[in-house]
Amino acid sequence: MLSPAALPDYRPCVGVMLLNADGLVWAGKRTPEGGVDPDYCWQMPQGGIDAGEDPLAAARRELYEETAIRSITLIAEAPSWFSYDYPADIVPLRHKARYKGQTQKWFAFRFEGEESEIDILTPPDGHKPEFSEWRWQRAEELPGLVIPFKRPVYEGVVQAFSAFTR
Repeated sequence: MLSPAALPDYRPCVGVMLLNADGLVWAGKRTPEGGVDPDYCWQMPQGGIDAGEDPLAAARRELYEETAIRSITLIAEAPSWFSYDYPADIVPLRHKARYKGQTQKWFAFRFEGEESEIDILTPPDGHKPEFSEWRWQRAEELPGLVIPFKRPVYEGVVQAFSAFTR
């Protein structure tokens, strides 16, 4: 997939596949939006890259802002960017319709801390909670748990990091 410079209509973002010692992946449940089936509200941490920010630094920041997790070790960086379009019915709700989708750089990290470090309900630095619950999940099950328009990206991410998952 193409980098953000090649896709100016796509919001540049990062995604994090956080793996525990058993090769399971951290997944958080978001509050359903716009009538989305609650069974498809799970996702890995992800978010925007700030202007001038390095994608790896953005991945570490987003993970911390959403989960309070800092005890991590970088395992791998996906070899390419992954992109998706927002469905037509939600474009006006996303980022004031400036973008038609997202392009994401994904990183795999190993979680090195204790689970007590994870705090999704009161994230650090006054950030709004993005998840209502979390769990460790088998990587190959993730595409079936995300909102349908993100499934191809999740399939690609799972494949890119399959050497590190259970």
